[in-house]
Amino acid sequence: MAEIPSLVRDLALILVVAGVVTLIFKRLKQPLVLGYIMAGFLVSPHMPLMASVADSENIQTWADIGVMFLLFSLGLDFSFKKILKMGVSPIVATLAIIFSMMILGNGVGHLFGWDSMDCTFLGGMLAMSSTTIIYKAFDDLGLRQQRFSGIVMSVLILEDILAIVMMVMLAAIASGNNPASGQMVGAVLKIGFFLILWFVVGIFAIPWFLRVTRKLMNNEVLLVVSLGLCCAMAVGSTKVGFSSAFGAFVMGSILAETVEAEKIMRLVEPVKNLFGAVFFVSVGMLVDVNILIEYAVPIVILVLTILLGQAIFGSFGFLISGQSLKSAMQCGFSMAQIGEFSFIIASLGLSLGVIGDFLYPVVVAVSVITTFLTPYMIRASVPCYNHLERHLPRTWILRLNNLTLTHAGSDTGGNLWKSLLMQLFRITLIYGILSIAIVLLMFSFVLPFVQQIMSEEVANTVVGILTVLAVSPFLRAIMMKKNHSEEFKALWKVNQANRLMLSFTIIVRILLAATFIYYILAKLFRFAHSVEIVAAFILVVIMIFSRRLKRSSIGLERMFILNLRSRDIEAQVHGHKRPLYEGHLLDRDIHLSDVEVPEDSRWAGLSLRQLQFANKFGIHVSSILRGRQRINIPGGDTVLFPGDRVQAIGSDEQLTAFFAAMNEAVVPDDPDVEKREMRLRQIIISGNSPFVGKKLRDSGIREDYDCMVVGLEEGKETLTQPNPNHVFRKGDIVWVVGETDSLEKLVRC
Repeated sequence: MAEIPSLVRDLALILVVAGVVTLIFKRLKQPLVLGYIMAGFLVSPHMPLMASVADSENIQTWADIGVMFLLFSLGLDFSFKKILKMGVSPIVATLAIIFSMMILGNGVGHLFGWDSMDCTFLGGMLAMSSTTIIYKAFDDLGLRQQRFSGIVMSVLILEDILAIVMMVMLAAIASGNNPASGQMVGAVLKIGFFLILWFVVGIFAIPWFLRVTRKLMNNEVLLVVSLGLCCAMAVGSTKVGFSSAFGAFVMGSILAETVEAEKIMRLVEPVKNLFGAVFFVSVGMLVDVNILIEYAVPIVILVLTILLGQAIFGSFGFLISGQSLKSAMQCGFSMAQIGEFSFIIASLGLSLGVIGDFLYPVVVAVSVITTFLTPYMIRASVPCYNHLERHLPRTWILRLNNLTLTHAGSDTGGNLWKSLLMQLFRITLIYGILSIAIVLLMFSFVLPFVQQIMSEEVANTVVGILTVLAVSPFLRAIMMKKNHSEEFKALWKVNQANRLMLSFTIIVRILLAATFIYYILAKLFRFAHSVEIVAAFILVVIMIFSRRLKRSSIGLERMFILNLRSRDIEAQVHGHKRPLYEGHLLDRDIHLSDVEVPEDSRWAGLSLRQLQFANKFGIHVSSILRGRQRINIPGGDTVLFPGDRVQAIGSDEQLTAFFAAMNEAVVPDDPDVEKREMRLRQIIISGNSPFVGKKLRDSGIREDYDCMVVGLEEGKETLTQPNPNHVFRKGDIVWVVGETDSLEKLVRC
């Protein structure tokens, strides 16, 4: 019999022990993450009394896959649109907390005399609060519905995103071993470039691909395709110098904007749970009791650093973001722990070989202790606030409540300029990155290939034409977008001085586009610089006045916006989200609302033409939601069914009258429901019965007596199906169904 590979034996040991331990932790109502860590400690070589894992390297490979799928799932639950809708407040709080905790952690590490890289990574670990642990603590304490918990979750989402960026930056710092070098700036620019490039290209390509293949995608195929895209992006991420986890997160965030996002989340959940469990078990395997004893004092100090640091700096971060003192303290105290991302950052440091072996188990121990203390910290926030309120002067409390960096100004002209410049910056940045990517792609891959099959001059000419054609829609968008926007027109009309600055923005963008064209020409041809400059401006003018290029540019942008909004559109179609036009109705004293047709409604089965909603109530039915079907602009022949959700447009008074009438038009409860029981009874046709000689259809049994003949007994084992033309004769045995009173009336006749 073949020998079982050590990987299978190790996996069996891990999953069995993890299953038993997590059941115990579930019973104790503790986070499952701690159960996995404990299971890893039990199967590690540091526990000689139990069976231990034979091949730790294979398990580490599975753990790396677990990190990748964990971040892929995080990306699926993330949306760039959510971040944009959050506003400035969560961003201010997040940056303040992370910056403060990183400095604090770095400083504490230096006090212990640890190496600079240990201190740098320690600062990153202490800055990351645990989304999983906090979410569970809110759930256990019944605080998820409170306002401050929503604020905390917004900051945690941003922290998770910044943790991805931090991992890339720490990897760049580790490669140079000099945190103060210019590599940090380069790493940030590189992250921004590839993040925008991948996201924009992904939003163009991935939703379109899923839409085209939607009819072919069952659950199995969708799971394979999703994980394939995840792994492909992870490989691509490593090729450009990032981690596989970063690429997996980016692909998850792209898929989060598709219609299939929720289905993918459900399908990927078991895979994520399996590999995630292996990762957290691998975390526990690195815990050494001897190291914990040796570093007991640093562990205690780090725990106090997190508790006090988040209580002070965390509360301060929320305070300057615009929260009241009480809300800020509730938020800050809630974040006093570290969790899964701290482990991932520690794993990164170990894999790069830049941190000591002691740091990982120390961080795990700190995480376990702070996790157990999290509920107590949350409970302590209000008593601490009450204590401050009693002892601080009232003027201090008022000043702290008004301490914020996020107040917006009221200058209309300034707001118009801000809005216009932000839009121009966003357009220039995105289309500029796409243009750079196209140029790099053409020069790095296409040009060498074409030069192998053509002469150098011909190849340069062909590639030059293709490159200019490829970048021209994006360069035209840089030059022309927002030149006819409402902000541009308003600023042009309101002040003569604005016109010079507005013209300057156009000139700068034209020069930028001309620079792109000049670079392409200078790279491929050996003309004089003056000729290349003139040619660049001629091509720019052609781009500006080309109607075909204008249509192409607009078409690309509309496709991108459609793909970006596809998940929102799907939610609106199925009634999970309000349609966009609802907000515009508010200005006209009408709005959109929906009502469900009751199951016992008298209106069920009637058409809209029969119901005459517009004439009776003055409302208009815009849509009817029926299961997963949406009927937009229903016609007069559309019939209402019980359970339909009717979306109606009208004023408050009209909709109130409509809802009241809908709820009143129901069949009343039957006071004699006990008498409505249906029974089966045998009846023998006597000689003086009024039915003798009559056909069944003419007997009136159904019409006059509210009963139904279900069978005729003719001496057979089974009843004969009644024939409407059957003529009753004396002695016929008839089986009839009806209510008790109706049957008694039939028998007496």
